[in-house]
Amino acid sequence: MASEELRSEDRVIAFINLGTNSIRMLVVRIKPNQTYAILREEREIVRPGEHVFSRGCLRVKAMKRAVLVCQKFIEVTNAFNADEIVAVATSATREAKNRVEFLEELRKIGLNVKVVSGKEEARLIYLGVSSGVHIEHKKTIFIDIGGGSTEIAMGNQFQYQDLDTLELGAIRLSRIFLSDSDESPVSMFAYKKMKRYARNKMLRTIEHMNRDKIELAIGSSGTIINLAEIARKMFKKGGSKKELVLEQSDLKAVSSMLCSLPLAERKEVPGINADRADIIIGGAVILETLMEAFALKEIVVSNRGLRHGLLVDYLQRHGEYPKFEKMSVREKSVLRLGKCCNINEDHANTVASLALQLFDSSLKIKLHDLGDSERELLKYSVILHDTGNFISFQDHHIHSHYIISHAELLGFNQTEITIMANVARFHRKRVPRKKETTMAELDEQSQMIVTIFSTLLKFAEKLDRSHTGRIKTAKFTSKDDEKVVLSLRSEGECDLERWGIESVVRDFEKVFERGVKLYVMREESHRV
Repeated sequence: MASEELRSEDRVIAFINLGTNSIRMLVVRIKPNQTYAILREEREIVRPGEHVFSRGCLRVKAMKRAVLVCQKFIEVTNAFNADEIVAVATSATREAKNRVEFLEELRKIGLNVKVVSGKEEARLIYLGVSSGVHIEHKKTIFIDIGGGSTEIAMGNQFQYQDLDTLELGAIRLSRIFLSDSDESPVSMFAYKKMKRYARNKMLRTIEHMNRDKIELAIGSSGTIINLAEIARKMFKKGGSKKELVLEQSDLKAVSSMLCSLPLAERKEVPGINADRADIIIGGAVILETLMEAFALKEIVVSNRGLRHGLLVDYLQRHGEYPKFEKMSVREKSVLRLGKCCNINEDHANTVASLALQLFDSSLKIKLHDLGDSERELLKYSVILHDTGNFISFQDHHIHSHYIISHAELLGFNQTEITIMANVARFHRKRVPRKKETTMAELDEQSQMIVTIFSTLLKFAEKLDRSHTGRIKTAKFTSKDDEKVVLSLRSEGECDLERWGIESVVRDFEKVFERGVKLYVMREESHRV
């Protein structure tokens, strides 16, 4: 009954994660059509579990800080008229002897918090991260370094095979080996001692999980993100935050540099989050030891985590995923964005089908040499090309470019998103020029892909100009070195579509340097 109610109207749900180092919140509007929109994300570093691992209890001051932050988060959820708050606590709270007292203080402000086990934490992190990357069947290790524990999952896009939790965290390890009052550099002797300790703590996990070849490693959590950002600044490597990759060799150099600095100078390192400067060496020890143990040359960095896992888990438990379960991450995120922008799905699918027919037939006659990965990207570009109508039909191609560029399209890298946005931008009006400002970050090959895709999309769009799905098939064949034939099979009259094609033939000639001859085979409709 509850799931039926859920599907009948919008619901606003807040997800709160009380970690050892920080408290995070995600506020989401879930729509009846299985889409969701993130309304707000909040994070406060309050170190609620700072002394748990040395003294066994949460300090009164730390509990008061955490309760105050949660109170402020509840005020935010009230401003959004949230229907429900899902809150969990992790490592520090589950190990604290006085956790009952802490949970009672949270209950007094209206927050019921569930303390999750280490393996449940690993499962939720796996759900949050795997639902936002395109990995399909690759054997992947997921690593999340928290303040008090490190969670590890092994699996692929569709399921996990192993889950584990280690009593190793950036705060825990730092407090065991580094005094919180000592602000001096960390010697290599101390660093190696920390690594030996970490290695011993993870031996059972390494032996259990390190049986098959790992194809991909993904790291989440603020510690891993921050180490990757420092490395990028240090080695001046490009790319967006969405595409952070940390190489093992770079991590070793970053660790050595951080150890050589006193705390005050560590806080000034380019890319560092100053609030993590006192614990980041502990996090680096854990990550470096894991990467060595699992022979990981590099780790892809994700900004998703447990809070996103809470959202995915909620959607699954409340029956919000029935259509999505067999879709890839890319398909899900494209469908969600399309639904959020109220695109005409019938028209989008018709145009996508025609565009792919044009792609395949133009490949056969060697108008281009693009492959399967580009074909898939064309399909998603076409489905989203009219998202700008959500703002206004006038100049909707420009609005579509903005929406696609700024949407959270999970499973796509930044280059792919930029290509899709520009295909939408140039599916109307002129052919893109070489020095378009919107394509400045794309290399020459990617710019060429935009030009080809936007031209094929123009043709496909014109072939469904009446939005009736009248054109059933469209195919390019080679007539001679100077011309191609566009053969169409139409159900009934298609004058609008013919006129539309004639209006964009010149663009085709510019791009492919071939003329176009149109051939239409008309079939009478047999609809009753």
